[in-house]
Amino acid sequence: MMKWIIYLGAALLLNGCAFKARQVEDVNPSPTATAQVGIVNHTGKYIYSASVDGAGGGNMARWGAGLANICCTSIPRVWYPGMKVRVRWNMPEGHTDVVKEKMVEVEKYDEPGDIYMHFFPDDEVRVVVSNSGGGAKTHPILHSGKPANIP
Repeated sequence: MMKWIIYLGAALLLNGCAFKARQVEDVNPSPTATAQVGIVNHTGKYIYSASVDGAGGGNMARWGAGLANICCTSIPRVWYPGMKVRVRWNMPEGHTDVVKEKMVEVEKYDEPGDIYMHFFPDDEVRVVVSNSGGGAKTHPILHSGKPANIP
C-alpha cells in the first residue's frame, strides 16, 4: 500500500512541475518558432533542390506550388525590418547542376508560420512566412500556375 502512495505522490509532483513549465512557457515564449519550408516555382524550369538558411529539400516541378512539407528551420516570432535569410537553389540545365545563392529579405509577417521561397525568372527570389499553402488563395504571393500562352 505504501508503495502505491509513493507512486501517486510522485505522479502528482511531476504533473505539477509540467503544469508550472507550461505556465512559464506561456508567459515567456521562445523568441523563435519552428517552421516548415516550402517552395513555389513561378518559372518554367525544374528546381532540383532549394534551401533557406540550410534547411530545405527539393523536387519542385515547373510552375509548381505546394505545402511547406520540408522539415525544419526556425524563424523569429516577430518580424523585424532588414530580416534576411540565405537562399540556395539548384535549377539544372540538362545534366548540369546550376547552383545559385543569395541573401533575401523576408517580407513582413504578422504571425509565425511556415517559410516559403518563391522563385521567379531572372533569379528573382522572394521569401514569405505564411500559414497558407503556396497555392492557396490566401497565400501572400498568389501563384497562378503555368501561363496559358506557354506550351
